[in-house]
Amino acid sequence: MLLSMQWLRDFVPYEGEIQELGDRLTMLGLELEEIYNPFEAIAPIVVGHVVECGRHPEAEKLSICKVDVGESELLDIVCGAPNIAKGLNVPVAKVGATMPDGLKIKKAKLRGVKSLGMICSERELKLSDAHEGIMVLPETLKPGQNFVEAMNLETTILDLGVTPNRADCLSMLGIARETALGFNLPLTLPTLNLIESGGNAADMLKINIDSPEICPLYQARILEGAVIKPSPDWMRYRLLSVGVRPISNIVDVTNYILFELGQPLHAFDRDQLKGDSIRVGFASDNMKFTTLDEQERTLKDSDLLIWDAQRPVALAGVMGGMNSEISDESKNIVLESAVFKPGLIRKTARRLSLPSEASYRFERGVDQQLNTYAMDRAAQLMSELSGAKVISGISKNEPAPWQTRTHTYRHARCNARLGLALEPEFSKNAFTLMGLEVNDADANSWKVTTPSFRLDLEREADLYEEVARYFGMDKIPSVLPRISKNFESAVTADTPYGFYRRLKYWGCGVGLHEAINYSFVGDEDLDLLGLPTEGRVHIANPLSEDQNVMRTALAPGMLNTVRHNLAQGNTHIRIFEIAKNFVEDTTSATNTFEQTRIGFMLTGQRNDAEWPHEHGDADYLDVKGLVEHLLNELKLEKPEVSLVEGHTYLEPCIKIECGTDEVGFMGMIKPEIANKYHARKDIWMADLNADLLREKVMNHKIQFAQLPVFPPSRRDITAIAPVSLHAETIKKTIYALKLPLLESIELVTVFTPEGQEKERNISFRLTYRHANKTLKDKEVDKEHAKVLAALEATLPIRF
Repeated sequence: MLLSMQWLRDFVPYEGEIQELGDRLTMLGLELEEIYNPFEAIAPIVVGHVVECGRHPEAEKLSICKVDVGESELLDIVCGAPNIAKGLNVPVAKVGATMPDGLKIKKAKLRGVKSLGMICSERELKLSDAHEGIMVLPETLKPGQNFVEAMNLETTILDLGVTPNRADCLSMLGIARETALGFNLPLTLPTLNLIESGGNAADMLKINIDSPEICPLYQARILEGAVIKPSPDWMRYRLLSVGVRPISNIVDVTNYILFELGQPLHAFDRDQLKGDSIRVGFASDNMKFTTLDEQERTLKDSDLLIWDAQRPVALAGVMGGMNSEISDESKNIVLESAVFKPGLIRKTARRLSLPSEASYRFERGVDQQLNTYAMDRAAQLMSELSGAKVISGISKNEPAPWQTRTHTYRHARCNARLGLALEPEFSKNAFTLMGLEVNDADANSWKVTTPSFRLDLEREADLYEEVARYFGMDKIPSVLPRISKNFESAVTADTPYGFYRRLKYWGCGVGLHEAINYSFVGDEDLDLLGLPTEGRVHIANPLSEDQNVMRTALAPGMLNTVRHNLAQGNTHIRIFEIAKNFVEDTTSATNTFEQTRIGFMLTGQRNDAEWPHEHGDADYLDVKGLVEHLLNELKLEKPEVSLVEGHTYLEPCIKIECGTDEVGFMGMIKPEIANKYHARKDIWMADLNADLLREKVMNHKIQFAQLPVFPPSRRDITAIAPVSLHAETIKKTIYALKLPLLESIELVTVFTPEGQEKERNISFRLTYRHANKTLKDKEVDKEHAKVLAALEATLPIRF
C-alpha cells in the first residue's frame, strides 16, 4: 500500500519525522518497505517566466524565447510549441538537467540559434499524455521556484506491507486510523456536502440480487449532465503519486475514492445500459465477455457478473465491460457501490489472471457500513468536477445488512497470554482508540463490539493481539515460558505428530539440519531422477512451471536444498526432512495416496572442521550409521541390508529391511544427477517410510529382563576370508549355532593387507556370559572352539 504524506494529513495532523512514522506503523503491523519521492525524476525542473517571445528567422514553427528562471541573466530557449507566448509561466529544464526519459539537456543550436534549456510539456514531465503544447503554470508562481514545490507535488511516499487480514489498511483512511492510534492524534473524515436535485434514483433504477450470499449490498446513484474532461491538477497529481494513471474526471474520482476510503466504485455510462434495472448474478458456462482492457474473456458459471436488463456489463468486483465504459461522449452516469463475497472475486481474478486494485480489496473484504459515505463522497466530487446534477435518493438493495459483532474479552487471560501485567484501563483505552465499543459492566468478562471495518477481529484472541499491538510488540519482554508436563503430553507422544516430533529431535541430536521444502516440484525434477510419470498428481493452478506437480519422492526437494547450500558456499551438508510423498490413487477420497517419509542427505566433509576430527568425506558408512542409529533409537530390530540393482537415481542402492518389512533404501546419488545439482563430491542419502516405522514402534511389546550379575568373558578372532564374503554372513553363521553362553558378536575391524586383492582380515569380538555363575576359562575355550570349528567347516575362511 502506497501512503502519500499529503493525503494522510487530510485525515490526521501528523507533523513528526517520516522515519518515526514508518517505525511506529511497522510495530503496529504495517511494515515499512521503502520511502521514496514519486516525482524525483522531475526534481531539477524550475519555474520559468517567458519575458520575450519571437518567431525563429529560419523556421516558422519555432519560437525564440527569453526566459527568466530566477538567475542574473535570461536564458535563450528555442521552443516549438504552438501555445508558447510572452508572459506565460512554464516549466523549464535547464542545461545539465536529466529528463524522466533519460534525456540530458545540453547546450544546443537549433537552425543557428543557441538554446540553453527546454520548455516542457506535461508528457515530457510524465504528468500526462498531453503534448499539444507546453505546460502553462499558474501566474502566481515566481521564476526560479522549484517546479515540484511550486506545484505542491507529493515528495514523500511510504511503501507499506499490508498483511492479508488487514483489509482496512488498504486506504489512506485505514492507515490514518493506525497513525491516530500510534500517536494519539484526532482523526477527521472529509466533509460531505452532497447537493441533490430532482427525481428519485430508486424509481429510475431497480436493483436485483440473485442471492444475499454473493452480494450483501448493492447501491447506486445517478448523475446527469456530466462533462467528461481531465481532472484538476490536484487530483491528477495525487493519483500519479500512488501509481495510478489519470484518465478522466469521472473515472479518476472512482480511483481516488478507492485509495482514499478503500471502497472500489464503478461508473457506467447510463445511456449504454439497456433498460432501467441492474442485476447481480452468475455467468453461464463458456460465456464470452469483453472487459475494459479490450480482452475477450471466457467465463465460468462461478463468475459473478453485473447485468443490465439484457446483458452483462461488468465482471463484478474485478473490471468493467467495454459495452458500458465512460467515454468522452458520456453525459449520464450510474455510480455503483457494492459489497461482494470475497471468495468469488478472488477465484475469478486468479483464474483469469486479471488482478486489479478493486479485486485486491474486494477479495479481502470492504467496509459495508462505510459504503454509502464513500458513494456519496464520490458523487459529490463528480458533481463538482464535471458539473453533473446528482439525482435525489439512492437505488439500493441490501439483502444482508451488516450484523454487529460482539466478542468476550477477559483481561486477566489477556495478561496471561501476553506475559504482561497491564491495567484494565490500558486495554479499554486501546479499544476505544481503535473504534471498538467496550462494555465493562462485568469486570472479569467484557463485551467488546468491533466495527465493520475490522473484519479481521473474529475471536477473543484477536483482541489480545490488538492490546499487544497498542502496547508495542517490540516492548514485550522476552521471557522463557514455563514448561510443565501433563497427561496430554503423554497422549500426544502416541499421535503421528508426537512421533514425527520425536524423529525431528533425533535428527537435530545427531547433528543434522532440518530441511523444509515445498510439496510441489517440477516434472523436470522427477524426470531427471527417472521417476515414473504414472501416478503423478498435477496441480491445477501451479505457482510456476517448475512447481507443477506434487512430489512422489523426497529426493528432488532435498537435492534442490543441497544445490542452494552449495551456491551459498556451504560445502558441509548434513540435512534431513520429514515430509509426505503424493501418488495418484483413484480409490482415495482425495484421489491421492499420501505417505510420510524421513530422508537424510550427506555430502562434503564428514566434519565441519578438520581438527581435531578425522579428515575425510561422508561415505556409505556415515549414512548407514545414521540408519542404524535411528532404528536403535526407536528400539527396532537391527536392520538387514542387501544390494538392489537398477535403481533410477541411486548407485549403489541398498534395500533396508527391519524384521520382515522393507522400511526404506539408501545409497549414493548417481554422479551424472549430482552434477546437475552442482555437487562436486558424492551425495549419500537414505529414505525411510516414517509411517511404517511408527506402526512398528506402536506395536512394541514391553519386555523386562534381569541385568547381568556375573562378569563377561571375551575372545577375539580374526578370519582370513575372501573379499566377496560379507562380515554379516560370518555373524549369522555363529549365531546359527545357538550357543547358550554366547551373548553378543561385534565387528571390530576389517583390514586388507598390502598387495592382497582377493582376501581380507575380518576381526570380531565374541562375548560369553553365564546368568548364574562366573565362567571359567576352560568353559569359554570349549564354547569358542565350537565356533572356530563351525566356521572352518561351513565357510571358505581360515584363522
